Amino acid sequence: MGSLYSDEGWLPEEAEICDLSRLEGTCCYCDPQSEAAIRKAIAALPLRALHWIDSGDYHYLTELWMRRLTRPARLVLIDNHPDDQEPAFGGEILSCGGWVAHARRTNKMLDDSSDLLYISIDLDILSPEFARTNWNQGTATLPELLEQLARLTEGKEIAGVDICGGITSAQGGTAEDFTINRRTRETLLSFFKEV
Repeated sequence: MGSLYSDEGWLPEEAEICDLSRLEGTCCYCDPQSEAAIRKAIAALPLRALHWIDSGDYHYLTELWMRRLTRPARLVLIDNHPDDQEPAFGGEILSCGGWVAHARRTNKMLDDSSDLLYISIDLDILSPEFARTNWNQGTATLPELLEQLARLTEGKEIAGVDICGGITSAQGGTAEDFTINRRTRETLLSFFKEV
């Protein structure tokens, strides 16, 4: 995985860190050996938690978290991209652009009518005023995102949450980018602590 959080200088105090930065074959696509290593590394971590995934290049990690569902749940995906394309190289390889299609084909616990939610947010849904990422971005504001999340979660049980998106210094990220992203991450952390 990348160096997103070290570049931003941010992680919640209570965060349990699962450092997978030494794994190869993980950027945008996840090869089978790395997938097995990731699944082993996250096996002991709680599903019902807020998972901070690196940049959108690793959004496929959501699919690995959702494989741990033991009850039917609805995926709530908030992203500027659908992430439901078939892999360019064919086969069943996980990718940041195809993990949703893969989950729909293989995860029997996905149920669009369930009141149990698994929420996955890519910060690229936000305008650059509220987040800076390495993918093309949407136009949503942070207050709009929080309002949508409040509506979606009211009266619902949450199976787990993950958040990805950002930009590293190697991808051209600046101190201003990192400050904006930290501010947004803190706001989302506060929201989910209340939920």
